[in-house]
Amino acid sequence: MVKFFAQGFPIVDGGNRIPELWAEIGIREACLRKLAYRQFPSQPVSDMSHEPHRPISAATRLCAVFGQPIRHSASPAMHNAAFSAAGLDWAYLACEVDPKHLGEALVGAARMGFCGLNLTIPHKLEALEWVDELDESARVFGAVNTVVFEAEIDGEWFPVGTVDSTGRPKRSKGYNTDADALIRAIKEDLRVEPRSSRVLLLGAGGAARAAALRLAEEGILELWIVNRTTTKAEELASEISHRFPAVTVEVGYPESDVEILLNGTSLGLKTGDGLPLDIERFPLHRVDGVYDMIYRPAQTPLLRAARAAGCQIANGLGMLLYQGAAAWELWTGRLAPVEVMREALGREIYGGAR
Repeated sequence: MVKFFAQGFPIVDGGNRIPELWAEIGIREACLRKLAYRQFPSQPVSDMSHEPHRPISAATRLCAVFGQPIRHSASPAMHNAAFSAAGLDWAYLACEVDPKHLGEALVGAARMGFCGLNLTIPHKLEALEWVDELDESARVFGAVNTVVFEAEIDGEWFPVGTVDSTGRPKRSKGYNTDADALIRAIKEDLRVEPRSSRVLLLGAGGAARAAALRLAEEGILELWIVNRTTTKAEELASEISHRFPAVTVEVGYPESDVEILLNGTSLGLKTGDGLPLDIERFPLHRVDGVYDMIYRPAQTPLLRAARAAGCQIANGLGMLLYQGAAAWELWTGRLAPVEVMREALGREIYGGAR
């Protein structure tokens, strides 16, 4: 169990200091900052009965999201609201982790007794090589966005958040909860049925790759992939053609109209970012619905342009909600309080109003 002391150094059971590990991987300060009360939602959601949040204690169990950049993340607001509503003495942090230190960060989190992690840009592909075990979802969709730390008891593996794991062998197991969350969000937020649709996908990284494979599994009719690095788009197109021969896949912009345009790149995340596509080559009036996986800012340059072109639009908040709820259930072994999480996200991103 991790304990945090006033001098800022984390120690593990047995009293062994390990500040060197966190200093080396550059996330100790980020994690400790996130332990402050400002990390929790500023207003209690209705299901919390206006009770104060639990203070951090020596018994508090930890989860976190690793990414770079990470300051935009709304995951702490969502998960901490859920922990509070469920009466769990757990806390969720956001830690900036350089990609070259991802393996060390995963090992450090395991040794410090973390229960689980979410992984965001740019770690979802790299994590495939670093976790000890891959769930079928991660193998099928080729990316890891959720890590569960498990303990072995009598030959079976259990999430450490659900058992007394003291002295037990442990491992990390990678899951993909993004893919199913995306399909649900597209159906609910765009009100578009992916099956038999024509899709233009922007990007070929971890999130985009999982999206492409899940959309192909769902039964889309045609898929076009546009990526800054053409070879990555070609590799993804080749994999989809091999695994889902009923789906027509091409690299580049379509000549026809499409039902869905999906942004799986990070363009739009930073102030000053431009559009993730060339609207001279593919005008947005040729799209029915535009889904941007980015949720902060709530309306990216792409979504503003798409709205002006008359498209139905949605940001990535729904996908964030459903992938987060699935991860929460894997860590805790309980049903996630989805509506509490939804309200917390609304407060965090929209100030309580959508």
